[in-house]
Amino acid sequence: MNVKVKVCCISSIVEARMAISMGADHVGLVGPMPSGPGTIPLAAIREITDQLPDQTDSWLLTSKQTAHAIVKEHGNAATRSLQLVDHVPFDEVRGLRQLLPGVKLIQVIHVIGPESVAEAVSIEPYVDAILLDSGNPTLKVKKLGGTGRTHNWSVSRSIVEAVQVPVYLAGGLRPNNVAKAIDAVQPSGVDLCSGVRIDGHLDRTLLQQFMREAVTSQSSNHTP
Repeated sequence: MNVKVKVCCISSIVEARMAISMGADHVGLVGPMPSGPGTIPLAAIREITDQLPDQTDSWLLTSKQTAHAIVKEHGNAATRSLQLVDHVPFDEVRGLRQLLPGVKLIQVIHVIGPESVAEAVSIEPYVDAILLDSGNPTLKVKKLGGTGRTHNWSVSRSIVEAVQVPVYLAGGLRPNNVAKAIDAVQPSGVDLCSGVRIDGHLDRTLLQQFMREAVTSQSSNHTP
């Protein structure tokens, strides 16, 4: 099992380079959101992506729900992938495919209960990957990620087993629980933000610990 790591809430090229140097497969850049940590202006995201190595898989987190609005944000950010943190209607996702054919689409499913499995299955044909998080888009002020909370990993495991596209696990992951999370869910990748930060800043020591625990978990679950 080769579990990929996405370091999210990147706020500067310094943080991006730190994450990449420690083995991150993806870097996440948070655009305008109704709530949550890590948001930076789209102009700042573009400054970061312009300085990243060509092979770096950068993800723009967008809360927009129409193809037109998402394409506009992407044009300002110039990332290689789009993480759709709110529900985007199927017709709009199809529109994104046509308008941005070379951009990977990752749909977030906020794991609330067993109904989240059906939600993941329904969106699977339209996206390149699914990311499971602990937000709640039904609140008056939507929580679309960055909660620092775990969710029901047994539901997440059911989603992994129900779909064929890669599934990333997010929500409250940190050095002291990532190995357990990987063992419980068997995701294709893990996504972290607050669990490796101190006072909002990416911490080298915590990130090293996280990467080490993630690699250790993969080794212990390897079957020759």
